Amino acid sequence: MIPRPGYLATIRRRLESSPIVSLLGPRQVGKTTLAKAVAADTPSHYFDLEQPQALERLREPWSVLEALRGLVVIDEIQRMPQLFPLLRVLADRRPLPARFLILGSASPGVVRGVSESLAGRAALVDLGGLNLKEVAAGNFRRLWWRGGFPPAYLAQNERDWAEWQTDFIRLVLERDLPQMGVSIPAVTLLRFWRMVAHCHGAVWKSSEPARSMGVAETTLKRYLDLLSGMYLLRLLPPWFENLGKRQVKAPKVYIRDSGMLHGLLHLAEPQRLEEHPKLGASWEGFALEQVLQITGDREAFFWATHGGAELDLMVFWQGRRIGFEFKFSDAPSITKSMHVAMSDLKLERLLVVVPGQESYPLGPAMEVVSILHLIERMERLATELKP
Repeated sequence: MIPRPGYLATIRRRLESSPIVSLLGPRQVGKTTLAKAVAADTPSHYFDLEQPQALERLREPWSVLEALRGLVVIDEIQRMPQLFPLLRVLADRRPLPARFLILGSASPGVVRGVSESLAGRAALVDLGGLNLKEVAAGNFRRLWWRGGFPPAYLAQNERDWAEWQTDFIRLVLERDLPQMGVSIPAVTLLRFWRMVAHCHGAVWKSSEPARSMGVAETTLKRYLDLLSGMYLLRLLPPWFENLGKRQVKAPKVYIRDSGMLHGLLHLAEPQRLEEHPKLGASWEGFALEQVLQITGDREAFFWATHGGAELDLMVFWQGRRIGFEFKFSDAPSITKSMHVAMSDLKLERLLVVVPGQESYPLGPAMEVVSILHLIERMERLATELKP
């Protein structure tokens, strides 16, 4: 097991201030492992709702949960959505005899249950895949190729990695989505998922994929929403403001996990990626996710104009506008697009993240940052931006 001290500290801190903490993320990303580590430090009760015994214990949920003290962990809560209204009542008791850590494979039902029934009572913690800090930055190529799901990253060899990818996709399409009430054929969603992989890193235009699949654009939006709600796709919204320029107003689409992208593209080994036309887009998506693990993704956007100027990522961080470009190059140069973005968006800094070894200044408030130095540079930047 790879330690994840950052997430452990966050969960414990949120439990101190909130009666309920909701830990959401895709299947097999490590939610249960983290929950058990938190529960090991305190008197606790654990319910795994994928186990028949746990479902039997909760046949009368009020009488069971109301009597418990300490920490109560409820895993796979999407299996019993009727618990959300009950948890609201339990969270309002004073003094508070128990706190609840609820886990769910991210789905629209879980998010809706938390936002509607537990508004103001639940703290939200989104769990992503393994990141550079957890695996050490020197292992970034393995993390980029295999992705951040612990079973994929830790696979014994490339064959085991590929088999895990195949099994994961089948579980999502043939078990998870039907359990959510989705009746779309698995083969249809798989075809769509692979189509998105070929659009990875591009502005999403639904008209051509809709024609290719023979469905309405509204149907494709439903597919997008399903996979985005399970934290498997990222729709990065555009930023636009009154600049006197025509700006792109459609989102960009990414497969969140780089290993999943490579599996969907049928890439069997890292050498195949180096020859693939999606090499640059794969690097962009991987580096973008590493940045968002640091800054958060609540206020993250891309920017582009119809005149050709663009910025891969802009985040509002530490109260400032920070821009990012992601270049699969050892020595990128300043481009006209960078100057336009700096001026039009009034960026505090523009960081160009590369896979090379060197970090160096590029221009006024612009710099090249090696992925090896990204965490350290972001920590220094946070200090620099403090008022």
